[in-house]
Amino acid sequence: MDVDVVVVGAGLAGLYTAAELGRRGHDVLLVDRRPVLTGAIRTTGIFVRRTLEDFALPAALLGPPIRRVVLYPPGLRRPVTLVSRRDEFRVADMAGLYAWAAEEARAAGVRLALGTRYLGREGGAVLLGGPGGPGGGPRGVTAVTARFLVGADGARSRVARDLGLDRNTRLLVGAEDVYPVAPGGEPTFHCVVDPSLAPGYLAWVVNDGQHAHVGVAGYPQRFTAGVRQTLGRFAAVAPGLAGTERPRHVERRGGPIPVGGVLRRIAGPYGLLVGDAAGAVSPLTAGGLDPCLRLSAHAVDVLDEALRSGRRSALARYDGAALRSRFRSRLAMRRALAGVRGTAVATGAFAGLRTPPGRAAAGRILFA
Repeated sequence: MDVDVVVVGAGLAGLYTAAELGRRGHDVLLVDRRPVLTGAIRTTGIFVRRTLEDFALPAALLGPPIRRVVLYPPGLRRPVTLVSRRDEFRVADMAGLYAWAAEEARAAGVRLALGTRYLGREGGAVLLGGPGGPGGGPRGVTAVTARFLVGADGARSRVARDLGLDRNTRLLVGAEDVYPVAPGGEPTFHCVVDPSLAPGYLAWVVNDGQHAHVGVAGYPQRFTAGVRQTLGRFAAVAPGLAGTERPRHVERRGGPIPVGGVLRRIAGPYGLLVGDAAGAVSPLTAGGLDPCLRLSAHAVDVLDEALRSGRRSALARYDGAALRSRFRSRLAMRRALAGVRGTAVATGAFAGLRTPPGRAAAGRILFA
């Protein structure tokens, strides 16, 4: 089989990249090792205002808008509340969104091969395996000739290794439970800064009146107990869930979160990286869906130029080192947050957040 582009990984970045390339008339094969896209979801699915303004997402798959954020110090006492004049966040039904995006890709002419594993590159061929492998026998290996390879295969990208590109080294690990709640109350995003719960990051509750998302994340080596055990401890005291009955069975999510910023080398003559594979996640807030879509849109423009011109050198325009300059301040704040190890320091920082300049700075980070 000969194609223009093989995209490895059918998360949001891979689905978007494949569909947009298909709409521009290119022959695209999108592969994912999962047999169905609606299982093994890792992301919370929080979309920010800028994403909702700039990208066409189906409103029916988005939860109620959220304008209110409450920040809690260790001990959950004297929180800081921020309220925006605009709708800042909406949480998507990610299973439904993946299914919708897959149909959009198919409608654009993309060939989608699920249950198909990326095995590596050999010469100019991309090796694929598994029962879903295009043209292969049962559990066979298929060699696909592709002009370019796109790695949308997550924070620990194998495609990055095979293309000789950079790989994420600064990773958090997160875990989240999701379950439906009874309607009522103002939709609110609760964030808890407590190194004993989330070493180097946050614990959170997003309650939009339809679902509760309860999670923790942090540097894996710093959890005194496992991340799942810590999540269980947090869920017992988590704010924003008063009167909410937690069902026995919940949807469980989790996985690595890159926080080192966009990697420097995210493209070479034979392909490029998008999404988590490229480190397209905010270094400070770990919000990944907005930079994921924006970087993917840039990747589509670069690949389209390379495919139409026949010049592999066009991929040099997809330069992670140049993009990193936009994240200097957040990278500096990430380093500062990584150094907070005691609850006393986190508690003291909230004194600054309660001042007008502190509240303004927090609003810029969360609402910009």
